[in-house]
Amino acid sequence: MASPSAHSDLFFQIGLDIFSMVILLRLIYFPTYRNTEFVFTFFVFNLIIFSITYLLNQVEVSMGAAFGLFAVFSMLRYRTEGISMRDMTYLFLVIALGLIHGIAASSVGITAIMTTLLLFFTYVFEGDFLYRREHIKEIMYDKISLITAERRQELIDDIQERTGLKINRVEVEKLDFLRDVAYLKIYYY
Repeated sequence: MASPSAHSDLFFQIGLDIFSMVILLRLIYFPTYRNTEFVFTFFVFNLIIFSITYLLNQVEVSMGAAFGLFAVFSMLRYRTEGISMRDMTYLFLVIALGLIHGIAASSVGITAIMTTLLLFFTYVFEGDFLYRREHIKEIMYDKISLITAERRQELIDDIQERTGLKINRVEVEKLDFLRDVAYLKIYYY
């Protein structure tokens, strides 16, 4: 039977894990991307990783076997669906936080410090503190005559007028001469 101290450590770790997920997803991820598609998945994925790690930590399992299990488990869901590099980074951060809280259940102070550092640096790099973040939109553009290199500024001016965005640069992704459209990536702050 587990001691009261072990129970309090478990409750502190799971509380810290849930608290860190709320900070990460509600205060860092959602305000930046306004994307609710992965919030549920990230949160539940973290709780599953925490639970399995905590339970594996209670029995004799080699660390290599445990990490191999998580590698397979984490990639299983996302092999068939396209996921952006940013969302993949958040997925790994969610997995890492679950692992940290599940493995280090007996070292509460170190867990709190590691969690604070990960969340702090994520916040700093996601914000506009170190550099201005350039946003990207993919658009379908109908004035195909402006796609040439000589008319690039006219193209940028037209897109700015239509979208209201201050465009930094434009990349031509694909041309469709049958429908007389171009698929562009526009970059703006």
